[in-house]
Amino acid sequence: MANPKLKSISKPSQNSNVIARRKPAAAVKTAYSLAEREEIFHRFSVQRPEPRGELEHTNPFTLVVAVALSAQATDAGVNKATRALFKVADTPQKMLDLGEEKVRDYIKTIGLYRNKAKNVIALSQMLVDEFAGEVPETREELVRLPGVGRKTANVVLSMAFGQATMAVDTHIFRIANRIKLAPGKTPDEVEERLMKVVPKHYLYHAHHWLILHGRYTCKARRPECERCVIADICKSPEKSCDIPAPLVELPPQVIGEAVE
Repeated sequence: MANPKLKSISKPSQNSNVIARRKPAAAVKTAYSLAEREEIFHRFSVQRPEPRGELEHTNPFTLVVAVALSAQATDAGVNKATRALFKVADTPQKMLDLGEEKVRDYIKTIGLYRNKAKNVIALSQMLVDEFAGEVPETREELVRLPGVGRKTANVVLSMAFGQATMAVDTHIFRIANRIKLAPGKTPDEVEERLMKVVPKHYLYHAHHWLILHGRYTCKARRPECERCVIADICKSPEKSCDIPAPLVELPPQVIGEAVE
């Protein structure tokens, strides 16, 4: 009896589609586990349930101007200068009608006021010419405005339009590196990493929590660890205390009276 023929096993063609192996996702650069990050932002949320930015403004336009003026200046100093300014010019057209020279007079107590006055007039002109006097709601359009960088755009997107962004100022840049939450060499690098390490359900308020923590507790010259609610979790080599401060809700923020 003839031997039965064995079915040949066909080899895959070199041209056939081969399923590529997925590369493992890059590890998020942070010194904290997910559980630790959850606890950090949970405590911040108890301490300040509804954190707010401390720049006075009345609408998206005055917010754009205030944030642009705050570069290399304190929020308290900007508020003092803009209170009178925004009473007479709270729209792009009113700012243009006021003119650069008078804008300079209102903001002359702020550092770099001459260049900032030029930018305020220029961004007002662009808003009138290209955006019908309305502040755009995308980062790509906002950063086109004179004097508006990525940080300013992120603040506006968050505070004016309710988008979850991470505006990395000097406080957040310092905190992210000091406590090893999202270390990076540049603000953009820190922003990208914070967007990944902050638990999503805390992301909307996270930049305010970090700014206020850096401004009032984890200060630049000397962190006040004895007043820190995350002292037991913090992995900063600079910390001087391992006992967290009592976790209680702080008094409501008084906007415009902040001490820098």
